[in-house]
Amino acid sequence: MTGKRIVIVGASSGIGSVLATLLAAKGNALGITGRRGALLYELKNKYPGNIYVSSFDIQETHTCPGYLEELVQQMGGLDLLIISAGNGEVNEALDFSVENEMIALNVCGFTCVADWAFNYFLQQGYGHLVAITSLAGLRGSRQAPAYSATKAYQIRYLESLRQKAFHLQKEIIVTDICPGFVDTPMAKSPVKFWVAPVEKAAKQIVQAIDRRKNTAYITRRWQIIAWIYRYLPDFIHKRL
Repeated sequence: MTGKRIVIVGASSGIGSVLATLLAAKGNALGITGRRGALLYELKNKYPGNIYVSSFDIQETHTCPGYLEELVQQMGGLDLLIISAGNGEVNEALDFSVENEMIALNVCGFTCVADWAFNYFLQQGYGHLVAITSLAGLRGSRQAPAYSATKAYQIRYLESLRQKAFHLQKEIIVTDICPGFVDTPMAKSPVKFWVAPVEKAAKQIVQAIDRRKNTAYITRRWQIIAWIYRYLPDFIHKRL
Protein backbone atom coordinates (compact mmCIF):
# COMPACT_ATOMS: atom_id res chain seq x y z
CA MET A 1 0.00 0.00 0.00
CA THR A 2 1.80 3.10 -1.25
CA GLY A 3 0.81 6.52 -2.52
CA LYS A 4 -2.50 6.59 -0.64
CA ARG A 5 -4.07 9.44 1.33
CA ILE A 6 -4.96 7.88 4.67
CA VAL A 7 -6.52 9.14 7.90
CA ILE A 8 -6.11 7.14 11.11
CA VAL A 9 -8.54 8.19 13.83
CA GLY A 10 -7.01 7.19 17.16
CA ALA A 11 -3.32 7.10 16.25
CA SER A 12 -1.78 8.31 19.50
CA SER A 13 -1.18 4.83 20.95
CA GLY A 14 -1.76 1.10 20.54
CA ILE A 15 -2.66 -0.41 17.19
CA GLY A 16 -3.38 2.99 15.64
CA SER A 17 0.10 4.28 16.44
CA VAL A 18 1.85 1.22 15.00
CA LEU A 19 -0.34 1.33 11.89
CA ALA A 20 0.62 4.98 11.42
CA THR A 21 4.32 4.10 11.55
CA LEU A 22 3.92 1.22 9.07
CA LEU A 23 1.86 3.22 6.59
CA ALA A 24 4.00 6.35 6.79
CA ALA A 25 7.11 4.27 6.14
CA LYS A 26 5.52 3.07 2.90
CA GLY A 27 5.31 6.66 1.64
CA ASN A 28 1.60 7.29 2.12
CA ALA A 29 0.23 10.73 3.00
CA LEU A 30 -1.07 10.22 6.50
CA GLY A 31 -3.46 12.24 8.63
CA ILE A 32 -3.37 11.19 12.28
CA THR A 33 -5.83 12.18 14.98
CA GLY A 34 -6.26 11.61 18.70
CA ARG A 35 -6.78 13.38 21.99
CA ARG A 36 -3.10 13.37 23.01
CA GLY A 37 -1.47 15.82 20.63
CA ALA A 38 2.05 15.41 22.01
CA LEU A 39 2.08 11.71 21.07
CA LEU A 40 0.82 12.55 17.58
CA TYR A 41 3.63 15.04 17.05
CA GLU A 42 6.17 12.43 18.15
CA LEU A 43 4.97 10.34 15.20
CA LYS A 44 5.06 13.33 12.86
CA ASN A 45 8.66 14.06 13.83
CA LYS A 46 9.65 10.63 12.50
CA TYR A 47 8.07 11.30 9.09
CA PRO A 48 7.72 15.10 8.86
CA GLY A 49 7.18 15.14 5.11
CA ASN A 50 4.08 13.00 4.91
CA ILE A 51 2.24 13.15 8.27
CA TYR A 52 -0.47 15.69 9.08
CA VAL A 53 -1.72 16.09 12.66
CA SER A 54 -5.13 17.04 14.03
CA SER A 55 -5.74 16.68 17.77
CA PHE A 56 -9.41 16.38 18.77
CA ASP A 57 -11.88 14.15 20.61
CA ILE A 58 -14.37 12.24 18.45
CA GLN A 59 -16.79 12.24 21.37
CA GLU A 60 -17.27 15.94 20.59
CA THR A 61 -19.54 15.03 17.70
CA HIS A 62 -20.54 18.64 16.98
CA THR A 63 -16.94 19.57 16.08
CA CYS A 64 -15.50 16.24 14.88
CA PRO A 65 -16.67 16.54 11.21
CA GLY A 66 -15.10 19.98 10.89
CA TYR A 67 -11.73 18.71 12.08
CA LEU A 68 -11.89 15.81 9.62
CA GLU A 69 -12.79 18.13 6.74
CA GLU A 70 -9.90 20.44 7.54
CA LEU A 71 -7.42 17.56 7.86
CA VAL A 72 -8.45 16.01 4.54
CA GLN A 73 -8.21 19.37 2.80
CA GLN A 74 -4.62 19.71 4.04
CA MET A 75 -3.85 16.25 2.66
CA GLY A 76 -5.42 16.97 -0.72
CA GLY A 77 -8.03 14.24 -0.49
CA LEU A 78 -8.80 10.89 1.10
CA ASP A 79 -8.60 7.29 -0.11
CA LEU A 80 -8.73 5.36 3.16
CA LEU A 81 -9.97 6.12 6.67
CA ILE A 82 -9.19 3.82 9.61
CA ILE A 83 -11.11 4.11 12.88
CA SER A 84 -8.80 2.90 15.64
CA ALA A 85 -10.21 5.07 18.44
CA GLY A 86 -12.03 3.14 21.14
CA ASN A 87 -12.28 2.37 24.82
CA GLY A 88 -12.63 -0.89 26.69
CA GLU A 89 -13.07 -1.36 30.43
CA VAL A 90 -13.86 -4.32 32.66
CA ASN A 91 -16.89 -3.16 34.64
CA GLU A 92 -18.42 -5.99 36.64
CA ALA A 93 -19.80 -3.47 39.16
CA LEU A 94 -21.84 -1.78 36.40
CA ASP A 95 -20.60 1.69 37.25
CA PHE A 96 -22.74 3.74 34.85
CA SER A 97 -20.11 6.44 34.40
CA VAL A 98 -17.77 3.78 32.97
CA GLU A 99 -20.47 2.34 30.71
CA ASN A 100 -21.51 5.80 29.56
CA GLU A 101 -17.96 6.75 28.58
CA MET A 102 -17.63 3.63 26.43
CA ILE A 103 -20.97 4.31 24.77
CA ALA A 104 -19.99 7.92 24.04
CA LEU A 105 -16.76 6.86 22.34
CA ASN A 106 -17.52 3.44 20.85
CA VAL A 107 -21.03 4.28 19.64
CA CYS A 108 -21.51 8.04 19.28
CA GLY A 109 -17.96 8.98 18.33
CA PHE A 110 -17.57 5.93 16.10
CA THR A 111 -20.82 6.63 14.27
CA CYS A 112 -19.95 10.28 13.74
CA VAL A 113 -16.65 9.37 12.07
CA ALA A 114 -18.05 6.42 10.10
CA ASP A 115 -20.93 8.51 8.74
CA TRP A 116 -18.66 11.38 7.80
CA ALA A 117 -16.26 9.04 5.98
CA PHE A 118 -19.02 7.13 4.17
CA ASN A 119 -20.67 10.34 2.98
CA TYR A 120 -17.31 11.71 1.83
CA PHE A 121 -16.64 8.55 -0.16
CA LEU A 122 -20.20 8.55 -1.48
CA GLN A 123 -19.75 12.02 -2.89
CA GLN A 124 -16.32 11.10 -4.24
CA GLY A 125 -17.56 7.84 -5.75
CA TYR A 126 -14.99 5.56 -4.11
CA GLY A 127 -13.06 4.99 -0.90
CA HIS A 128 -12.21 2.50 1.81
CA LEU A 129 -13.54 2.64 5.38
CA VAL A 130 -11.85 0.43 7.97
CA ALA A 131 -12.71 0.09 11.65
CA ILE A 132 -11.16 -1.96 14.43
CA THR A 133 -13.92 -3.76 16.32
CA SER A 134 -13.36 -6.82 18.54
CA LEU A 135 -14.24 -10.48 18.93
CA ALA A 136 -15.88 -9.31 22.15
CA GLY A 137 -18.69 -7.97 19.97
CA LEU A 138 -19.75 -11.46 18.92
CA ARG A 139 -21.36 -12.32 22.30
CA GLY A 140 -22.18 -10.62 25.58
CA SER A 141 -19.70 -10.38 28.44
CA ARG A 142 -20.53 -10.35 32.15
CA GLN A 143 -17.18 -8.67 32.89
CA ALA A 144 -17.58 -5.88 30.32
CA PRO A 145 -21.22 -5.50 29.22
CA ALA A 146 -20.89 -2.12 27.52
CA TYR A 147 -17.68 -3.04 25.74
CA SER A 148 -19.12 -6.18 24.16
CA ALA A 149 -22.38 -4.39 23.33
CA THR A 150 -20.69 -1.37 21.74
CA LYS A 151 -18.41 -3.59 19.68
CA ALA A 152 -21.46 -5.57 18.52
CA TYR A 153 -22.96 -2.23 17.45
CA GLN A 154 -19.85 -1.39 15.45
CA ILE A 155 -19.82 -4.77 13.70
CA ARG A 156 -23.47 -4.43 12.64
CA TYR A 157 -23.05 -0.78 11.64
CA LEU A 158 -20.16 -1.64 9.33
CA GLU A 159 -22.21 -4.48 7.87
CA SER A 160 -25.03 -2.03 7.21
CA LEU A 161 -22.72 0.44 5.47
CA ARG A 162 -21.31 -2.37 3.33
CA GLN A 163 -24.84 -3.29 2.25
CA LYS A 164 -25.64 0.37 1.58
CA ALA A 165 -22.57 0.78 -0.65
CA PHE A 166 -23.56 -2.31 -2.64
CA HIS A 167 -27.09 -1.05 -3.27
CA LEU A 168 -25.84 2.42 -4.19
CA GLN A 169 -23.43 0.75 -6.64
CA LYS A 170 -20.46 2.73 -5.34
CA GLU A 171 -16.85 1.54 -5.09
CA ILE A 172 -16.84 1.93 -1.32
CA ILE A 173 -15.09 -0.87 0.57
CA VAL A 174 -16.00 -1.39 4.24
CA THR A 175 -13.63 -3.56 6.27
CA ASP A 176 -14.23 -4.85 9.80
CA ILE A 177 -10.94 -5.63 11.57
CA CYS A 178 -11.92 -7.97 14.39
CA PRO A 179 -8.99 -8.64 16.77
CA GLY A 180 -8.67 -11.10 19.58
CA PHE A 181 -6.14 -10.24 22.28
CA VAL A 182 -3.41 -7.81 21.21
CA ASP A 183 -0.65 -6.65 23.52
CA THR A 184 -1.88 -3.09 24.11
CA PRO A 185 -3.32 -1.27 27.16
CA MET A 186 -6.79 -2.07 25.75
CA ALA A 187 -6.36 -5.76 26.58
CA LYS A 188 -7.86 -5.59 30.08
CA SER A 189 -9.65 -8.93 30.26
CA PRO A 190 -8.77 -10.91 33.43
CA VAL A 191 -8.28 -14.01 31.24
CA LYS A 192 -6.12 -13.70 28.11
CA PHE A 193 -4.58 -16.15 25.64
CA TRP A 194 -3.05 -16.04 22.15
CA VAL A 195 -1.98 -12.45 22.89
CA ALA A 196 -0.45 -11.08 19.67
CA PRO A 197 2.41 -8.57 19.59
CA VAL A 198 1.00 -5.27 18.37
CA GLU A 199 3.48 -5.14 15.46
CA LYS A 200 2.31 -8.54 14.19
CA ALA A 201 -1.34 -7.49 14.49
CA ALA A 202 -0.69 -4.24 12.62
CA LYS A 203 1.06 -6.04 9.74
CA GLN A 204 -1.89 -8.42 9.34
CA ILE A 205 -4.29 -5.46 9.41
CA VAL A 206 -2.39 -3.81 6.55
CA GLN A 207 -2.55 -7.07 4.59
CA ALA A 208 -6.32 -7.31 5.16
CA ILE A 209 -6.78 -3.72 3.97
CA ASP A 210 -4.69 -4.41 0.86
CA ARG A 211 -6.91 -7.42 0.11
CA ARG A 212 -10.06 -5.30 0.57
CA LYS A 213 -11.56 -7.89 2.90
CA ASN A 214 -15.02 -7.52 4.41
CA THR A 215 -13.94 -8.98 7.76
CA ALA A 216 -10.49 -9.93 9.01
CA TYR A 217 -9.73 -11.70 12.29
CA ILE A 218 -6.47 -10.59 13.89
CA THR A 219 -4.42 -12.64 14.27
CA ARG A 220 -5.76 -15.15 11.76
CA ARG A 221 -6.04 -18.02 14.26
CA TRP A 222 -8.85 -16.10 15.98
CA GLN A 223 -11.15 -16.97 13.08
CA ILE A 224 -11.48 -20.43 14.67
CA ILE A 225 -12.45 -18.95 18.04
CA ALA A 226 -14.86 -16.53 16.36
CA TRP A 227 -16.73 -19.39 14.73
CA ILE A 228 -16.90 -21.39 17.95
CA TYR A 229 -17.87 -18.37 20.05
CA ARG A 230 -20.58 -17.22 17.63
CA TYR A 231 -22.32 -20.61 17.60
CA LEU A 232 -21.69 -21.60 21.20
CA PRO A 233 -25.03 -22.70 22.72
CA ASP A 234 -26.54 -20.24 25.19
CA PHE A 235 -26.58 -22.75 28.03
CA ILE A 236 -22.79 -23.00 27.76
CA HIS A 237 -22.16 -19.30 27.11
CA LYS A 238 -23.98 -18.13 30.23
CA ARG A 239 -21.73 -20.35 32.37
CA LEU A 240 -18.50 -18.80 31.09
